[in-house]
Formats: sequence, structure tokens, C-alpha cells
Amino acid sequence: MLDMTTKDVKVREALRVNPCKTCQPVGAMYAALGVAKCMPHSHGSQGCCSYHRTVLSRHFKEPAIASSSSFTEGASVFGGKSNLSTSAKNIFDMYNPDVIAVHTTCLSETIGDDLSSFIMDLELPDGKLVVHTNTPSYVGSHINGFFNMMIGFMNYLTKKTGTPTGKTAVFPGWVNPGDIRELKRIAAQMNVPAVFFPDQSGVLDAPMTGRYEFYPEGGTTLDEIRTLGDSDGLIALGEIIGVEPAEALNKKCKVPYTLLPLPVGVAYTDQYVLALRKQSRTEVPAALEEERGRLVDLMLDSSQYTSGKKVAIFGDPDIVIGLTSLALEMGMVPKYVITGTPKEEFTRKVTELFEKYGATDCKAKASADLFELHQWIKNEPVDLLIGSTYGKQIARAEDIPFIRAGFPVLDRYGGPLLPVVGYNGGVLLVEKIVGALLDKFDRTCAEEDFEIVL
Repeated sequence: MLDMTTKDVKVREALRVNPCKTCQPVGAMYAALGVAKCMPHSHGSQGCCSYHRTVLSRHFKEPAIASSSSFTEGASVFGGKSNLSTSAKNIFDMYNPDVIAVHTTCLSETIGDDLSSFIMDLELPDGKLVVHTNTPSYVGSHINGFFNMMIGFMNYLTKKTGTPTGKTAVFPGWVNPGDIRELKRIAAQMNVPAVFFPDQSGVLDAPMTGRYEFYPEGGTTLDEIRTLGDSDGLIALGEIIGVEPAEALNKKCKVPYTLLPLPVGVAYTDQYVLALRKQSRTEVPAALEEERGRLVDLMLDSSQYTSGKKVAIFGDPDIVIGLTSLALEMGMVPKYVITGTPKEEFTRKVTELFEKYGATDCKAKASADLFELHQWIKNEPVDLLIGSTYGKQIARAEDIPFIRAGFPVLDRYGGPLLPVVGYNGGVLLVEKIVGALLDKFDRTCAEEDFEIVL
């Protein structure tokens, strides 16, 4: 039985209890689902593929299609070349995708399968493609798998032809389809023609029409990926997830890029809008300025309930950095800020936010887990918890208001449709945060205070 009452939080290097992440293939699968008519393919056992599909399907409440090389004992010993060859033929015959995006798993990585040579030997139907990336599950997190799959697509497809497309490339990072729609809307308002890669909108939020489409209409097309090298510029969102693919495109095709934090809250959304303004060379439209003003007004109106409140934030690094910035803008104290992804750049970025806003006695940690977060909260409680579904046990045990945000959210509906980015996303987040704090007040206040008009 683990002791949760101790005041001493021991440092653990080789053990994670209740991890704050999942594995690389989940990220690779999600990135591939953002490409039009693409079949994600798990080069490993059926069980791995089933788990990864399950996590995505439970979050998005939509089918996450994927195929598997279906390793058995023979492939585990002699390699999976035959499995991949048979799989590719069956997939193109039965499901007819335009491209198969292969990612590795623990098993295929451990035995050392050379996917590059396997794919070179495949006999493919005319016009069909197979791309791959390496995603060992025991290294990094789903964030690494996501940008590795992006780089895999660009390695196979993207070229610089010297004929400008007149479009700006945007790497939205790991966000929900509702976030991508909001990012697209802002780009359109700024009169910036853009290619978003990957683009899960229209795929994992496809509408109910009465007819099932195996490949919905959404996703970045293969032609758009091919022409990324001729973009006017690149805006990469997410300072953790965006840097590797941005540098890969710059190295291969000399596309200049702007690396920005995920546009959550006022300041970070301002940076996205200004980057778009630089691309379009036009003024910010009045409609966007009004959206910004409404968010600022809401934060000001509710500041008496948020000022000084302590909050713990956990999840994927870029969304956590954005939520921390928003919390500080609301006058809150981000007491504990963690991610499970092993990227120390995360700790530096969050610490810079603490210093910028003068927040003291706050902790930021990468490669952390939820057991450690729970110990911190037991030692010094917080007023609010923000993160994925996996924090619900902490919230229940400590009676803390809980806002679900990030990935995965398994026990609520509608989240993938609603943005957290942009000024409109900020309004939705502030409403949730203030509502959760006031619900706790209503539940715990003295009877004579319950009828007070707030």
C-alpha cells in the first residue's frame, strides 16, 4: 500500500506512478489521421494498435481507423518484413487509402526492423504511397510520436520546387479539431491563405450525415504536404512540439519559421495574430479586436473570484504552458505545473512565466507523474485543478474543483468540438474556471451567504 500522507516527496528516477503521458505511437497515429485519405499503420502486435486506437476513440468519441502488421512469434524472431508487405497489399486492396503511414512500436524497434528498406521493396499500386517514422514507445511520449510522424511525411513528400504557393504553412501542434477550426478562422480573418498540417478537423469531428465515410472530407492533402517547401513562411504553434518539424522543414527547404506558444489566453493569442499580420501585411480587423476586448472584459469582471487562487495544471507541455499563461493573466497562482513529457525546455518556459508575472513559491517539472502531483497537493492544497481525465481521482480525494482540458478527456463529451485557443477559446476557459470556483463556493459556504447576489 502506497503511503499518501508523508510530508517527504521522494525523488524517483526509474519509476512512474500514474503517468502524465502516453506512448509515441498514439501521437504518430493522431498525426496521420490529420492527413487526407491516410491509413495509420502500427508495425507491431495487434494489441498495441488496439490500445492506441482505443485512447483516441475514447477522447474524440469517433472511430480512429488504423491497421496493424499483426506480429506473432515468427515476426518477433525473424522480423516483420513479410508482415508489412502482406499488410500493405491487403490495405490497398480492401480500404484503398492514398497513403499508408507506418509507425513502429516497442517490439519492432527492439528487434531492429529497417522500415526504409522494407518500404523500398514494396510493390505499390499506381499513385499509392507508404511513408514511415520510428516511434519507440519506451522513449519520449505521444508528443514525440506526433512530431516524428510529421517529419516522416515531410521526409518522403515535401520538396522545394522554386514556385511559391502564396500560402503560409501552419503547424497547429497537438490540439483538438475545434481548436484547428478556430485557428483557421482567425487566419481567414487576417486574410492569410494557409495550409494547416496536420489537420484533424473534418476527420475526428466529422458530422453525422446518415452515411459512414471511411475517409471523411477533412485532412491535409498529399499535394499540400508536397508543396510545404514552397510556402511563404511557417508559423509553428507549440514551443515544445513545433520546434523539431519546423527545423526539419527549414533544413530541407529553407522555409523561414516563427515558433510561437500555443495561442491560449490573451498574450499568446496576440502573438499568433501578430505573426499572421506579418504574413498578410494587413491591419488586425475590428472583429478580432472586439473578441479580444470581450475576453479581457470577462477576466476583469471575474477577477474578484480568481485573484490569488492557487491552481495545479498538468498535461501535455504546450497546452500546459498556455493554460499557465492564462491563469497568470487571471491573477491566479499556478502552484504546481507538470508534464509527463521528458522535455526540460518545458520547465524553463514555465519558470520564465513565473518570473514574468512575479509568481513565487511555484513548482514546474517535466517528466513528472500524477502521484507526485498528488503528494504536493496533500502537503499544500490548491483551489483548482486543470488537466486530463486522469486527474479526477486527485480532485475527488481532495475535494478540488476540476477543469478537464488537454488530452485525453475520456469522461466528458463535446470537448474536442470546443476551442481553447484564440480569444473565443479563452472566453470558454475563463467561464469554466470561474464557474468551477463558484460551484465550490456554493457547495461549501455558510447558509446565510448562499443567497448573496454575486
